[in-house]
Amino acid sequence: MNLSIKRWSTGLAALLLALSLAACGNGSKEQSAPQEPAKQEASQQQTQTDSLKTTYPLTLQDATGESFTFNEAPKKIVSVSPAETEALFAIGLGNVIVGVSDFDDYPEEAKSKPKMGGIMKPNEEAIIAAQPDIVFTGISMSEEAVKKMRGLGIKIFKTDPKTVDDVIQNIETYGKITDHQAEAQKVVDQMKAEENKVVEAVKSLSGDKKKKVYIEFSPGWTVGKGEFMDELINLAGGINVAADTQGWNEISEEKIIKDNPDVILYAKSVVDDKTKKGLGDIIKGRSGWDQITAVKNGAVIGLDDNLLSRPGPRVTQGLQEVAKAIYPELFK
Repeated sequence: MNLSIKRWSTGLAALLLALSLAACGNGSKEQSAPQEPAKQEASQQQTQTDSLKTTYPLTLQDATGESFTFNEAPKKIVSVSPAETEALFAIGLGNVIVGVSDFDDYPEEAKSKPKMGGIMKPNEEAIIAAQPDIVFTGISMSEEAVKKMRGLGIKIFKTDPKTVDDVIQNIETYGKITDHQAEAQKVVDQMKAEENKVVEAVKSLSGDKKKKVYIEFSPGWTVGKGEFMDELINLAGGINVAADTQGWNEISEEKIIKDNPDVILYAKSVVDDKTKKGLGDIIKGRSGWDQITAVKNGAVIGLDDNLLSRPGPRVTQGLQEVAKAIYPELFK
């Protein structure tokens, strides 16, 4: 009898041990469960990466309404616009750029690329000899010049950005055309962050606190509505005194005196060919302009020409510089 009880007790102990081990095993499986979300996240990331791959053939229209079909990513690219060149380099296409305009100087690598002539009238023979799959051009080239080049068999894609959002969309378009969408997205995200920083800093400014701004990029010329440089002033919380005009305009010196801007911005490296004077000295030396608030308060500020004038990936850096010049107290 004792022997039977002993055997039964031993069997019971073995059963309990087996159940205990099984429970430990189940516990081990439960502890590994958190690994599943990680797999799901990796799968989502892979899906996002796949969605940023270009599917060819790809058909797009440029600013002139011309339709382009790309059967594959271009292997040879020419850019005859400094802004477009900057954008293409920014998304990692330096190795396929086979020519740039004579004025392309950023990034440093662009300086060593073969030169294709001016931005308004490129060297057609040089472009044809380079045999590019696509040529990119921007705001400086007229549609008439574009049509002429197309008549010579040159495949030229024109942009005409008027706003920061237009610039961002152009960069996204280059990413699609060249299958560099992921790289383009990184550039765009950075630009949006830079823009948002400025917008957030000036959003609390009431109408009576906003400063009047005059901008001069070339001697005697300013910009009104409909151009991205006007938008930079608005995004930076300023009021463009030339906003009652459209596009680029020759200035009326008397009107600027009457408008009495609080801040005057100008392209700091511009020098008048005749007088050899810098644009800042020209502005401050004009008759009657010493009565303008900006001149009296020393708020005549030179900014980097390229950041001001190029609607490319650094345009939001230009926005930051404009905002700092207008409201230095908000950007210490």
